[in-house]
Amino acid sequence: METCLTTCISSVAETLRRGGLAAVPTETVYGLAADGRNAAAVRKLYEVKGRPPRKPVSLLVPGLDACAELCEEMPAAALKLAEAFWPGPLTIVVRKSAAVPGIVTAGGDTVGLRCPLHPLTLELLRAFGGPLAAPSANMSGEPSPKSAQEVLAALGGKIPFILDGGPCAVGIESTIVDLTGPVPRILRRGGLEPEEISHVLGTEVIA
Repeated sequence: METCLTTCISSVAETLRRGGLAAVPTETVYGLAADGRNAAAVRKLYEVKGRPPRKPVSLLVPGLDACAELCEEMPAAALKLAEAFWPGPLTIVVRKSAAVPGIVTAGGDTVGLRCPLHPLTLELLRAFGGPLAAPSANMSGEPSPKSAQEVLAALGGKIPFILDGGPCAVGIESTIVDLTGPVPRILRRGGLEPEEISHVLGTEVIA
């Protein structure tokens, strides 16, 4: 396994295109990335993490434009939140499109989307040219890694690349907000407070 910087982003992107895995930095925690359109690659991700198949994974995207192919539509509330907080520690849950494999959503009809605030991973997303499934880069149930060294301790020998972006600036997982119902619902508290989301939307959210 290799830890690397910008010089090997093209190598990491090629590994992901071939169905491989890599750990990537975000502002929240390090993620274990796989091609979000490749069911076999996502299945490998689940196996490496020991993640229960009933738990869906979110997709990282380089920006709002990349969401069009991944969801049926972006509700007005989703657009407001993306414009306010992306790139950043917010995952937006919307209705998925047929382009998202069922294994990503654990068979459900919704998908979580996030644009991370980290220059290396944004560069990787642009070089890769697609969404990345990226739950935390740890064994399931263990603490989420906040540095490349913690990823190495957790997954050393199990993945070919760790993209070393230094320590995570936020250090806790993203806030997840579900926008598929009549009222926005916080599914997980994280890097953004519910009050911040409510302020942008101009309405109360269920937390």
